Amino acid sequence: MNLTPPFEASVIIVSYNTRDILRRCLQSLYAAIGPRAIEVIVVENASRDASADMVEREFPQVRLVRSATNLGFAAANNVGFKLARGRYVILLNPDAEVAAGALDNAIRCMEASPRIGLAGGRLVDRDGRDQPSARRFPSLLNEVLVISGLAARFPRSRLFGRFDRTWADPAQAAQVDWVPGAFAIIRHDALRAVGPFDERFFLYYEEVDLCRRFQAAGWQVWYRPDIVIRHLGGESSKTVENAEISSSGSQLVLWRMRSALLYYRKHHGRLGAWLLARIETAWHGLRRLKATLAARSPAGAAKAAESGRLIGLMQRAWLETQGGAVSPRRPW
Repeated sequence: MNLTPPFEASVIIVSYNTRDILRRCLQSLYAAIGPRAIEVIVVENASRDASADMVEREFPQVRLVRSATNLGFAAANNVGFKLARGRYVILLNPDAEVAAGALDNAIRCMEASPRIGLAGGRLVDRDGRDQPSARRFPSLLNEVLVISGLAARFPRSRLFGRFDRTWADPAQAAQVDWVPGAFAIIRHDALRAVGPFDERFFLYYEEVDLCRRFQAAGWQVWYRPDIVIRHLGGESSKTVENAEISSSGSQLVLWRMRSALLYYRKHHGRLGAWLLARIETAWHGLRRLKATLAARSPAGAAKAAESGRLIGLMQRAWLETQGGAVSPRRPW
């Protein structure tokens, strides 16, 4: 009986209201595949922009799954995992484009090192500037360094720049804690053994949790700079209605807070989740007080109001997740 997988890799793309950039993503992907036996699976998350129709019409070779509801990133990828027939599974965001040679390098990386369970690439923006591509696991210290601005102020410091590894040379491969889900290649056998994404994470932190479970099971996670991915970032988030967006326009703040509490509760217990909530609430409380006292100006009032909204969102996230114990009903 021949148990050899029929494909070298299965690329899974989860799409939500990203029709035009999804088209560019698929064009870059098929240009990069070349002669390799790679299948492409698109899980369409009930978009409003006819993304599924575009894929069906313009890319008939794609295995298209039309979801009746927005399943979120974790659950939608799990649908793709069940269908995947490749030796490796590749996660690719629709707002990412694959550089020439990236897929070859990704597969060679996995074939050369059988202990690597999951690997990520070098993410760059549309101008070629590096984006955070490999990170340390979340911790209360890392939260304080990021939220206080010390990480951004001292990026070359191994202490202050520890979370995003901004001190590291992006041209050097390294074994790391976790890599973003914008692009990741996963050994399929390892995924079957470790298990798929935890679907309690609707969006954010699902890849952190998965990398943590991979390492707990003895698999390595690597960052590889020769796997280059052009990544726009946050495109799906911008299409969500009636939701607070981060100042960078890349994150849904309430969803990020919910997932953070779920992650901390899962891996650090109720006390860890409570301390995370207190850190964010206290910091934004101090910012609100400073903005209120510093100047009675429209700009100061706006900053104070923003901090007040963020405090309210964390309080809401705490209540909706019962302190990180439960995930709100999907879709978020």
